[in-house]
Amino acid sequence: MNYNNASRRSFLKNVSFATAFFAVGGHQKISASTVFENRNKVVLRFVVASDAHYGQPGTPYDAMMELVINQINAFNKETPLDFCVINGDIIHDKKDFLPLAKQKIDALDPVYYVTRGNHDMVSGDYWNEVWGMPLNHMVEVKGNAIILGDTSNEDGKYLPPDLNWLAKQLEANKQKNNVFLFLHIPQKAWTANGINTPGFESLVEKYPNVTAIFHGHEHDQDGVKLLGTRQTPCLFDAHMGGNWGTPYKGFRVVEILKDGTLVSYMMNPTQKINDYSKAGK
Repeated sequence: MNYNNASRRSFLKNVSFATAFFAVGGHQKISASTVFENRNKVVLRFVVASDAHYGQPGTPYDAMMELVINQINAFNKETPLDFCVINGDIIHDKKDFLPLAKQKIDALDPVYYVTRGNHDMVSGDYWNEVWGMPLNHMVEVKGNAIILGDTSNEDGKYLPPDLNWLAKQLEANKQKNNVFLFLHIPQKAWTANGINTPGFESLVEKYPNVTAIFHGHEHDQDGVKLLGTRQTPCLFDAHMGGNWGTPYKGFRVVEILKDGTLVSYMMNPTQKINDYSKAGK
């Protein structure tokens, strides 16, 4: 892909990197110039966003949703995406908001997938009716497994994913180079609203090709936690909407390079502010 000087200047101007972490241990800073130079090495690129809370009283939920959707589309136009995931809490409790939220999200240019969060208080049947995809599902993109799991119910309870279903998906995809797992609720109580699911951690430990896990739920979290002895990165993406959390509302970008390196950063929504890099296997 070719980038002109104006694109390069714009990219460098809007980048602000934090620490980069590696699966082999250690960490380092990644410069904006280095990441820009790696644009032609990217073989897979996607966005994950969560916690739109569409319909939450007292919030400009229409404007917040439209802002992030428009920014993702603008990013996609300049830096093409393979897919997007909206990782839970798409609406705020009331069932009637779900089809309205879908109308907004349908404006995304890239193909997208969704997971249910604790504020998406609808049945599995209604979820499938609106989105045309089940609560637990797997898709393949460019030979990579995208596993989307359910971590709540119609009452909004914080739950583990269906570990039997997840085990079958991980086993069926153990030969894939990368497995990306999307779960709204964090499955380790690192944060105020996470839960501890020991069986989840031990299951993930069996599959070294689980490249990264993505969580929403915690609006004030836009960084990374490392799970288990394999140090599997669990990445948070702050929030698209709602009435609390980080001072910006944005989305996370994930890139896989030709050598297997994973690079991820937040957009807020036009500036990269948090960076994560994992060395290829």
